[in-house]
Amino acid sequence: MRIALDVMGGDHAPVANINGAKLAIESLPEIQRLFLVGDAATLKAHLDDHLTDSGKIEIVHASEVVSMHESPAKAIRRKKNSSISIATDLVKDGTCEAVVSAGNTGAAVAAATIKLRNLPGVERAGIASPIPNEHGQCNIVDAGANPEAKATHLLQYAIMGSVYSRHVLGKKSPKVGLMSVGTEDEKGTDFTREVFAMLKESSLNFIGNIEGHDLFESEIDVVVCDGFTGNVILKSCEATANAMNKWVKQEMLKTPLRKLGAILVKPAFKAAMARCSYEEYGGSPLLGTNGICIIAHGGSSALAIKNALRVAAESVSHRVNPHIEEEIAKISSSPSIHA
Repeated sequence: MRIALDVMGGDHAPVANINGAKLAIESLPEIQRLFLVGDAATLKAHLDDHLTDSGKIEIVHASEVVSMHESPAKAIRRKKNSSISIATDLVKDGTCEAVVSAGNTGAAVAAATIKLRNLPGVERAGIASPIPNEHGQCNIVDAGANPEAKATHLLQYAIMGSVYSRHVLGKKSPKVGLMSVGTEDEKGTDFTREVFAMLKESSLNFIGNIEGHDLFESEIDVVVCDGFTGNVILKSCEATANAMNKWVKQEMLKTPLRKLGAILVKPAFKAAMARCSYEEYGGSPLLGTNGICIIAHGGSSALAIKNALRVAAESVSHRVNPHIEEEIAKISSSPSIHA
């Protein structure tokens, strides 16, 4: 298996990405070769000779970087020698089977959709971002790739999310919920009611509308929404988790007695935080493009990069894209998808 890593993307690039690549080579034997895309001199300075001589690491020089504040589509068209562009090109020409980036999310989406195009029958790609809950893991689709979606796009998100959940996460019959403002069938906007009707008529295991609290309390595998809503949910959840972590630490250190108690509960506290850590989940698949693309958190550590590479390897080995093509083809002639 061959994977391209955008080494220059992310808040802690390139060091965290290089260290993450080292961890992946050590712990993920299914990755036969890792293509590190970035400034060659920088990469060589941070890599051990035994790694470069092992045949598992290949350096691909990229002279440009897309910053977090650049216009994604313009940057991809103008900066053809950027690390994300060249990394995606490696998938396009068949050199690699997947690309991973912790850089500008919009640029990663633009590079994948412009260079790789969508799978046959897929109208819009969607980001599947993991959310931990009491029953394991659910995925929000879309979490930001397509802010202005149509009802047919959300139907396809549900299909692609179900495929990913079934084949990669091992869920036999993934439960799909539609994000709304109430669980009753008639709740929501005209848009969500239109999506509801499509999902209800589909062969998916659709459990109906869900609300925000269901993300953490209910047994659900795929949460469907437009990219604007999904991105707001994702960032709100992340900010809430960070704030709670900070507040609990502050309160635990206020008195000597609390400090003693903090020592006793520290293992449990760390275990609870690990359940909602993006580092453990690694990255979010961009479902629907003609090539595996994994978008890692902008603040990714070495561990997060290693796990993003793991997610890429899992998506390739479980043949996510062929399965998506198969499922999309089944409903492509249905009247509801063209409504």
